[in-house]
Amino acid sequence: MPALQTAMTKLNSSFAPGEIDKFATSADKFAPGKTMDAGLITQPGTVLHKALESYIATLPGSFHESLRSVIYYALTQKPPIPVTFSWAPGYDYEFNLWHAPDAAETRGGITVMIKSRYPADPHPLQK
Repeated sequence: MPALQTAMTKLNSSFAPGEIDKFATSADKFAPGKTMDAGLITQPGTVLHKALESYIATLPGSFHESLRSVIYYALTQKPPIPVTFSWAPGYDYEFNLWHAPDAAETRGGITVMIKSRYPADPHPLQK
């Protein structure tokens, strides 16, 4: 879905070196007990915001908590850790996480890949 790809691009730009320090000032928005908010990366009222908000609402609770905690961890480290997000189509919900440590020559980073059905394609077991 193009909207998800666009959302991932916007999210990745917020977590890129040179930008992540500014985004890290919003770390409290991802603290334990907080919920994912599409307004943190998209302009409320836009088509992209509506698409992302709708998609986030379909994710299982375990995904919300996993994403929230990875983001919170990355943003609260000194210095903040860059994160790369990606989405791919899949049958069930899938969450893949990699963390490459810093090396003497380069920064490491975290990669998160989410796989799910297209937002307009409900899972056959979903009520």
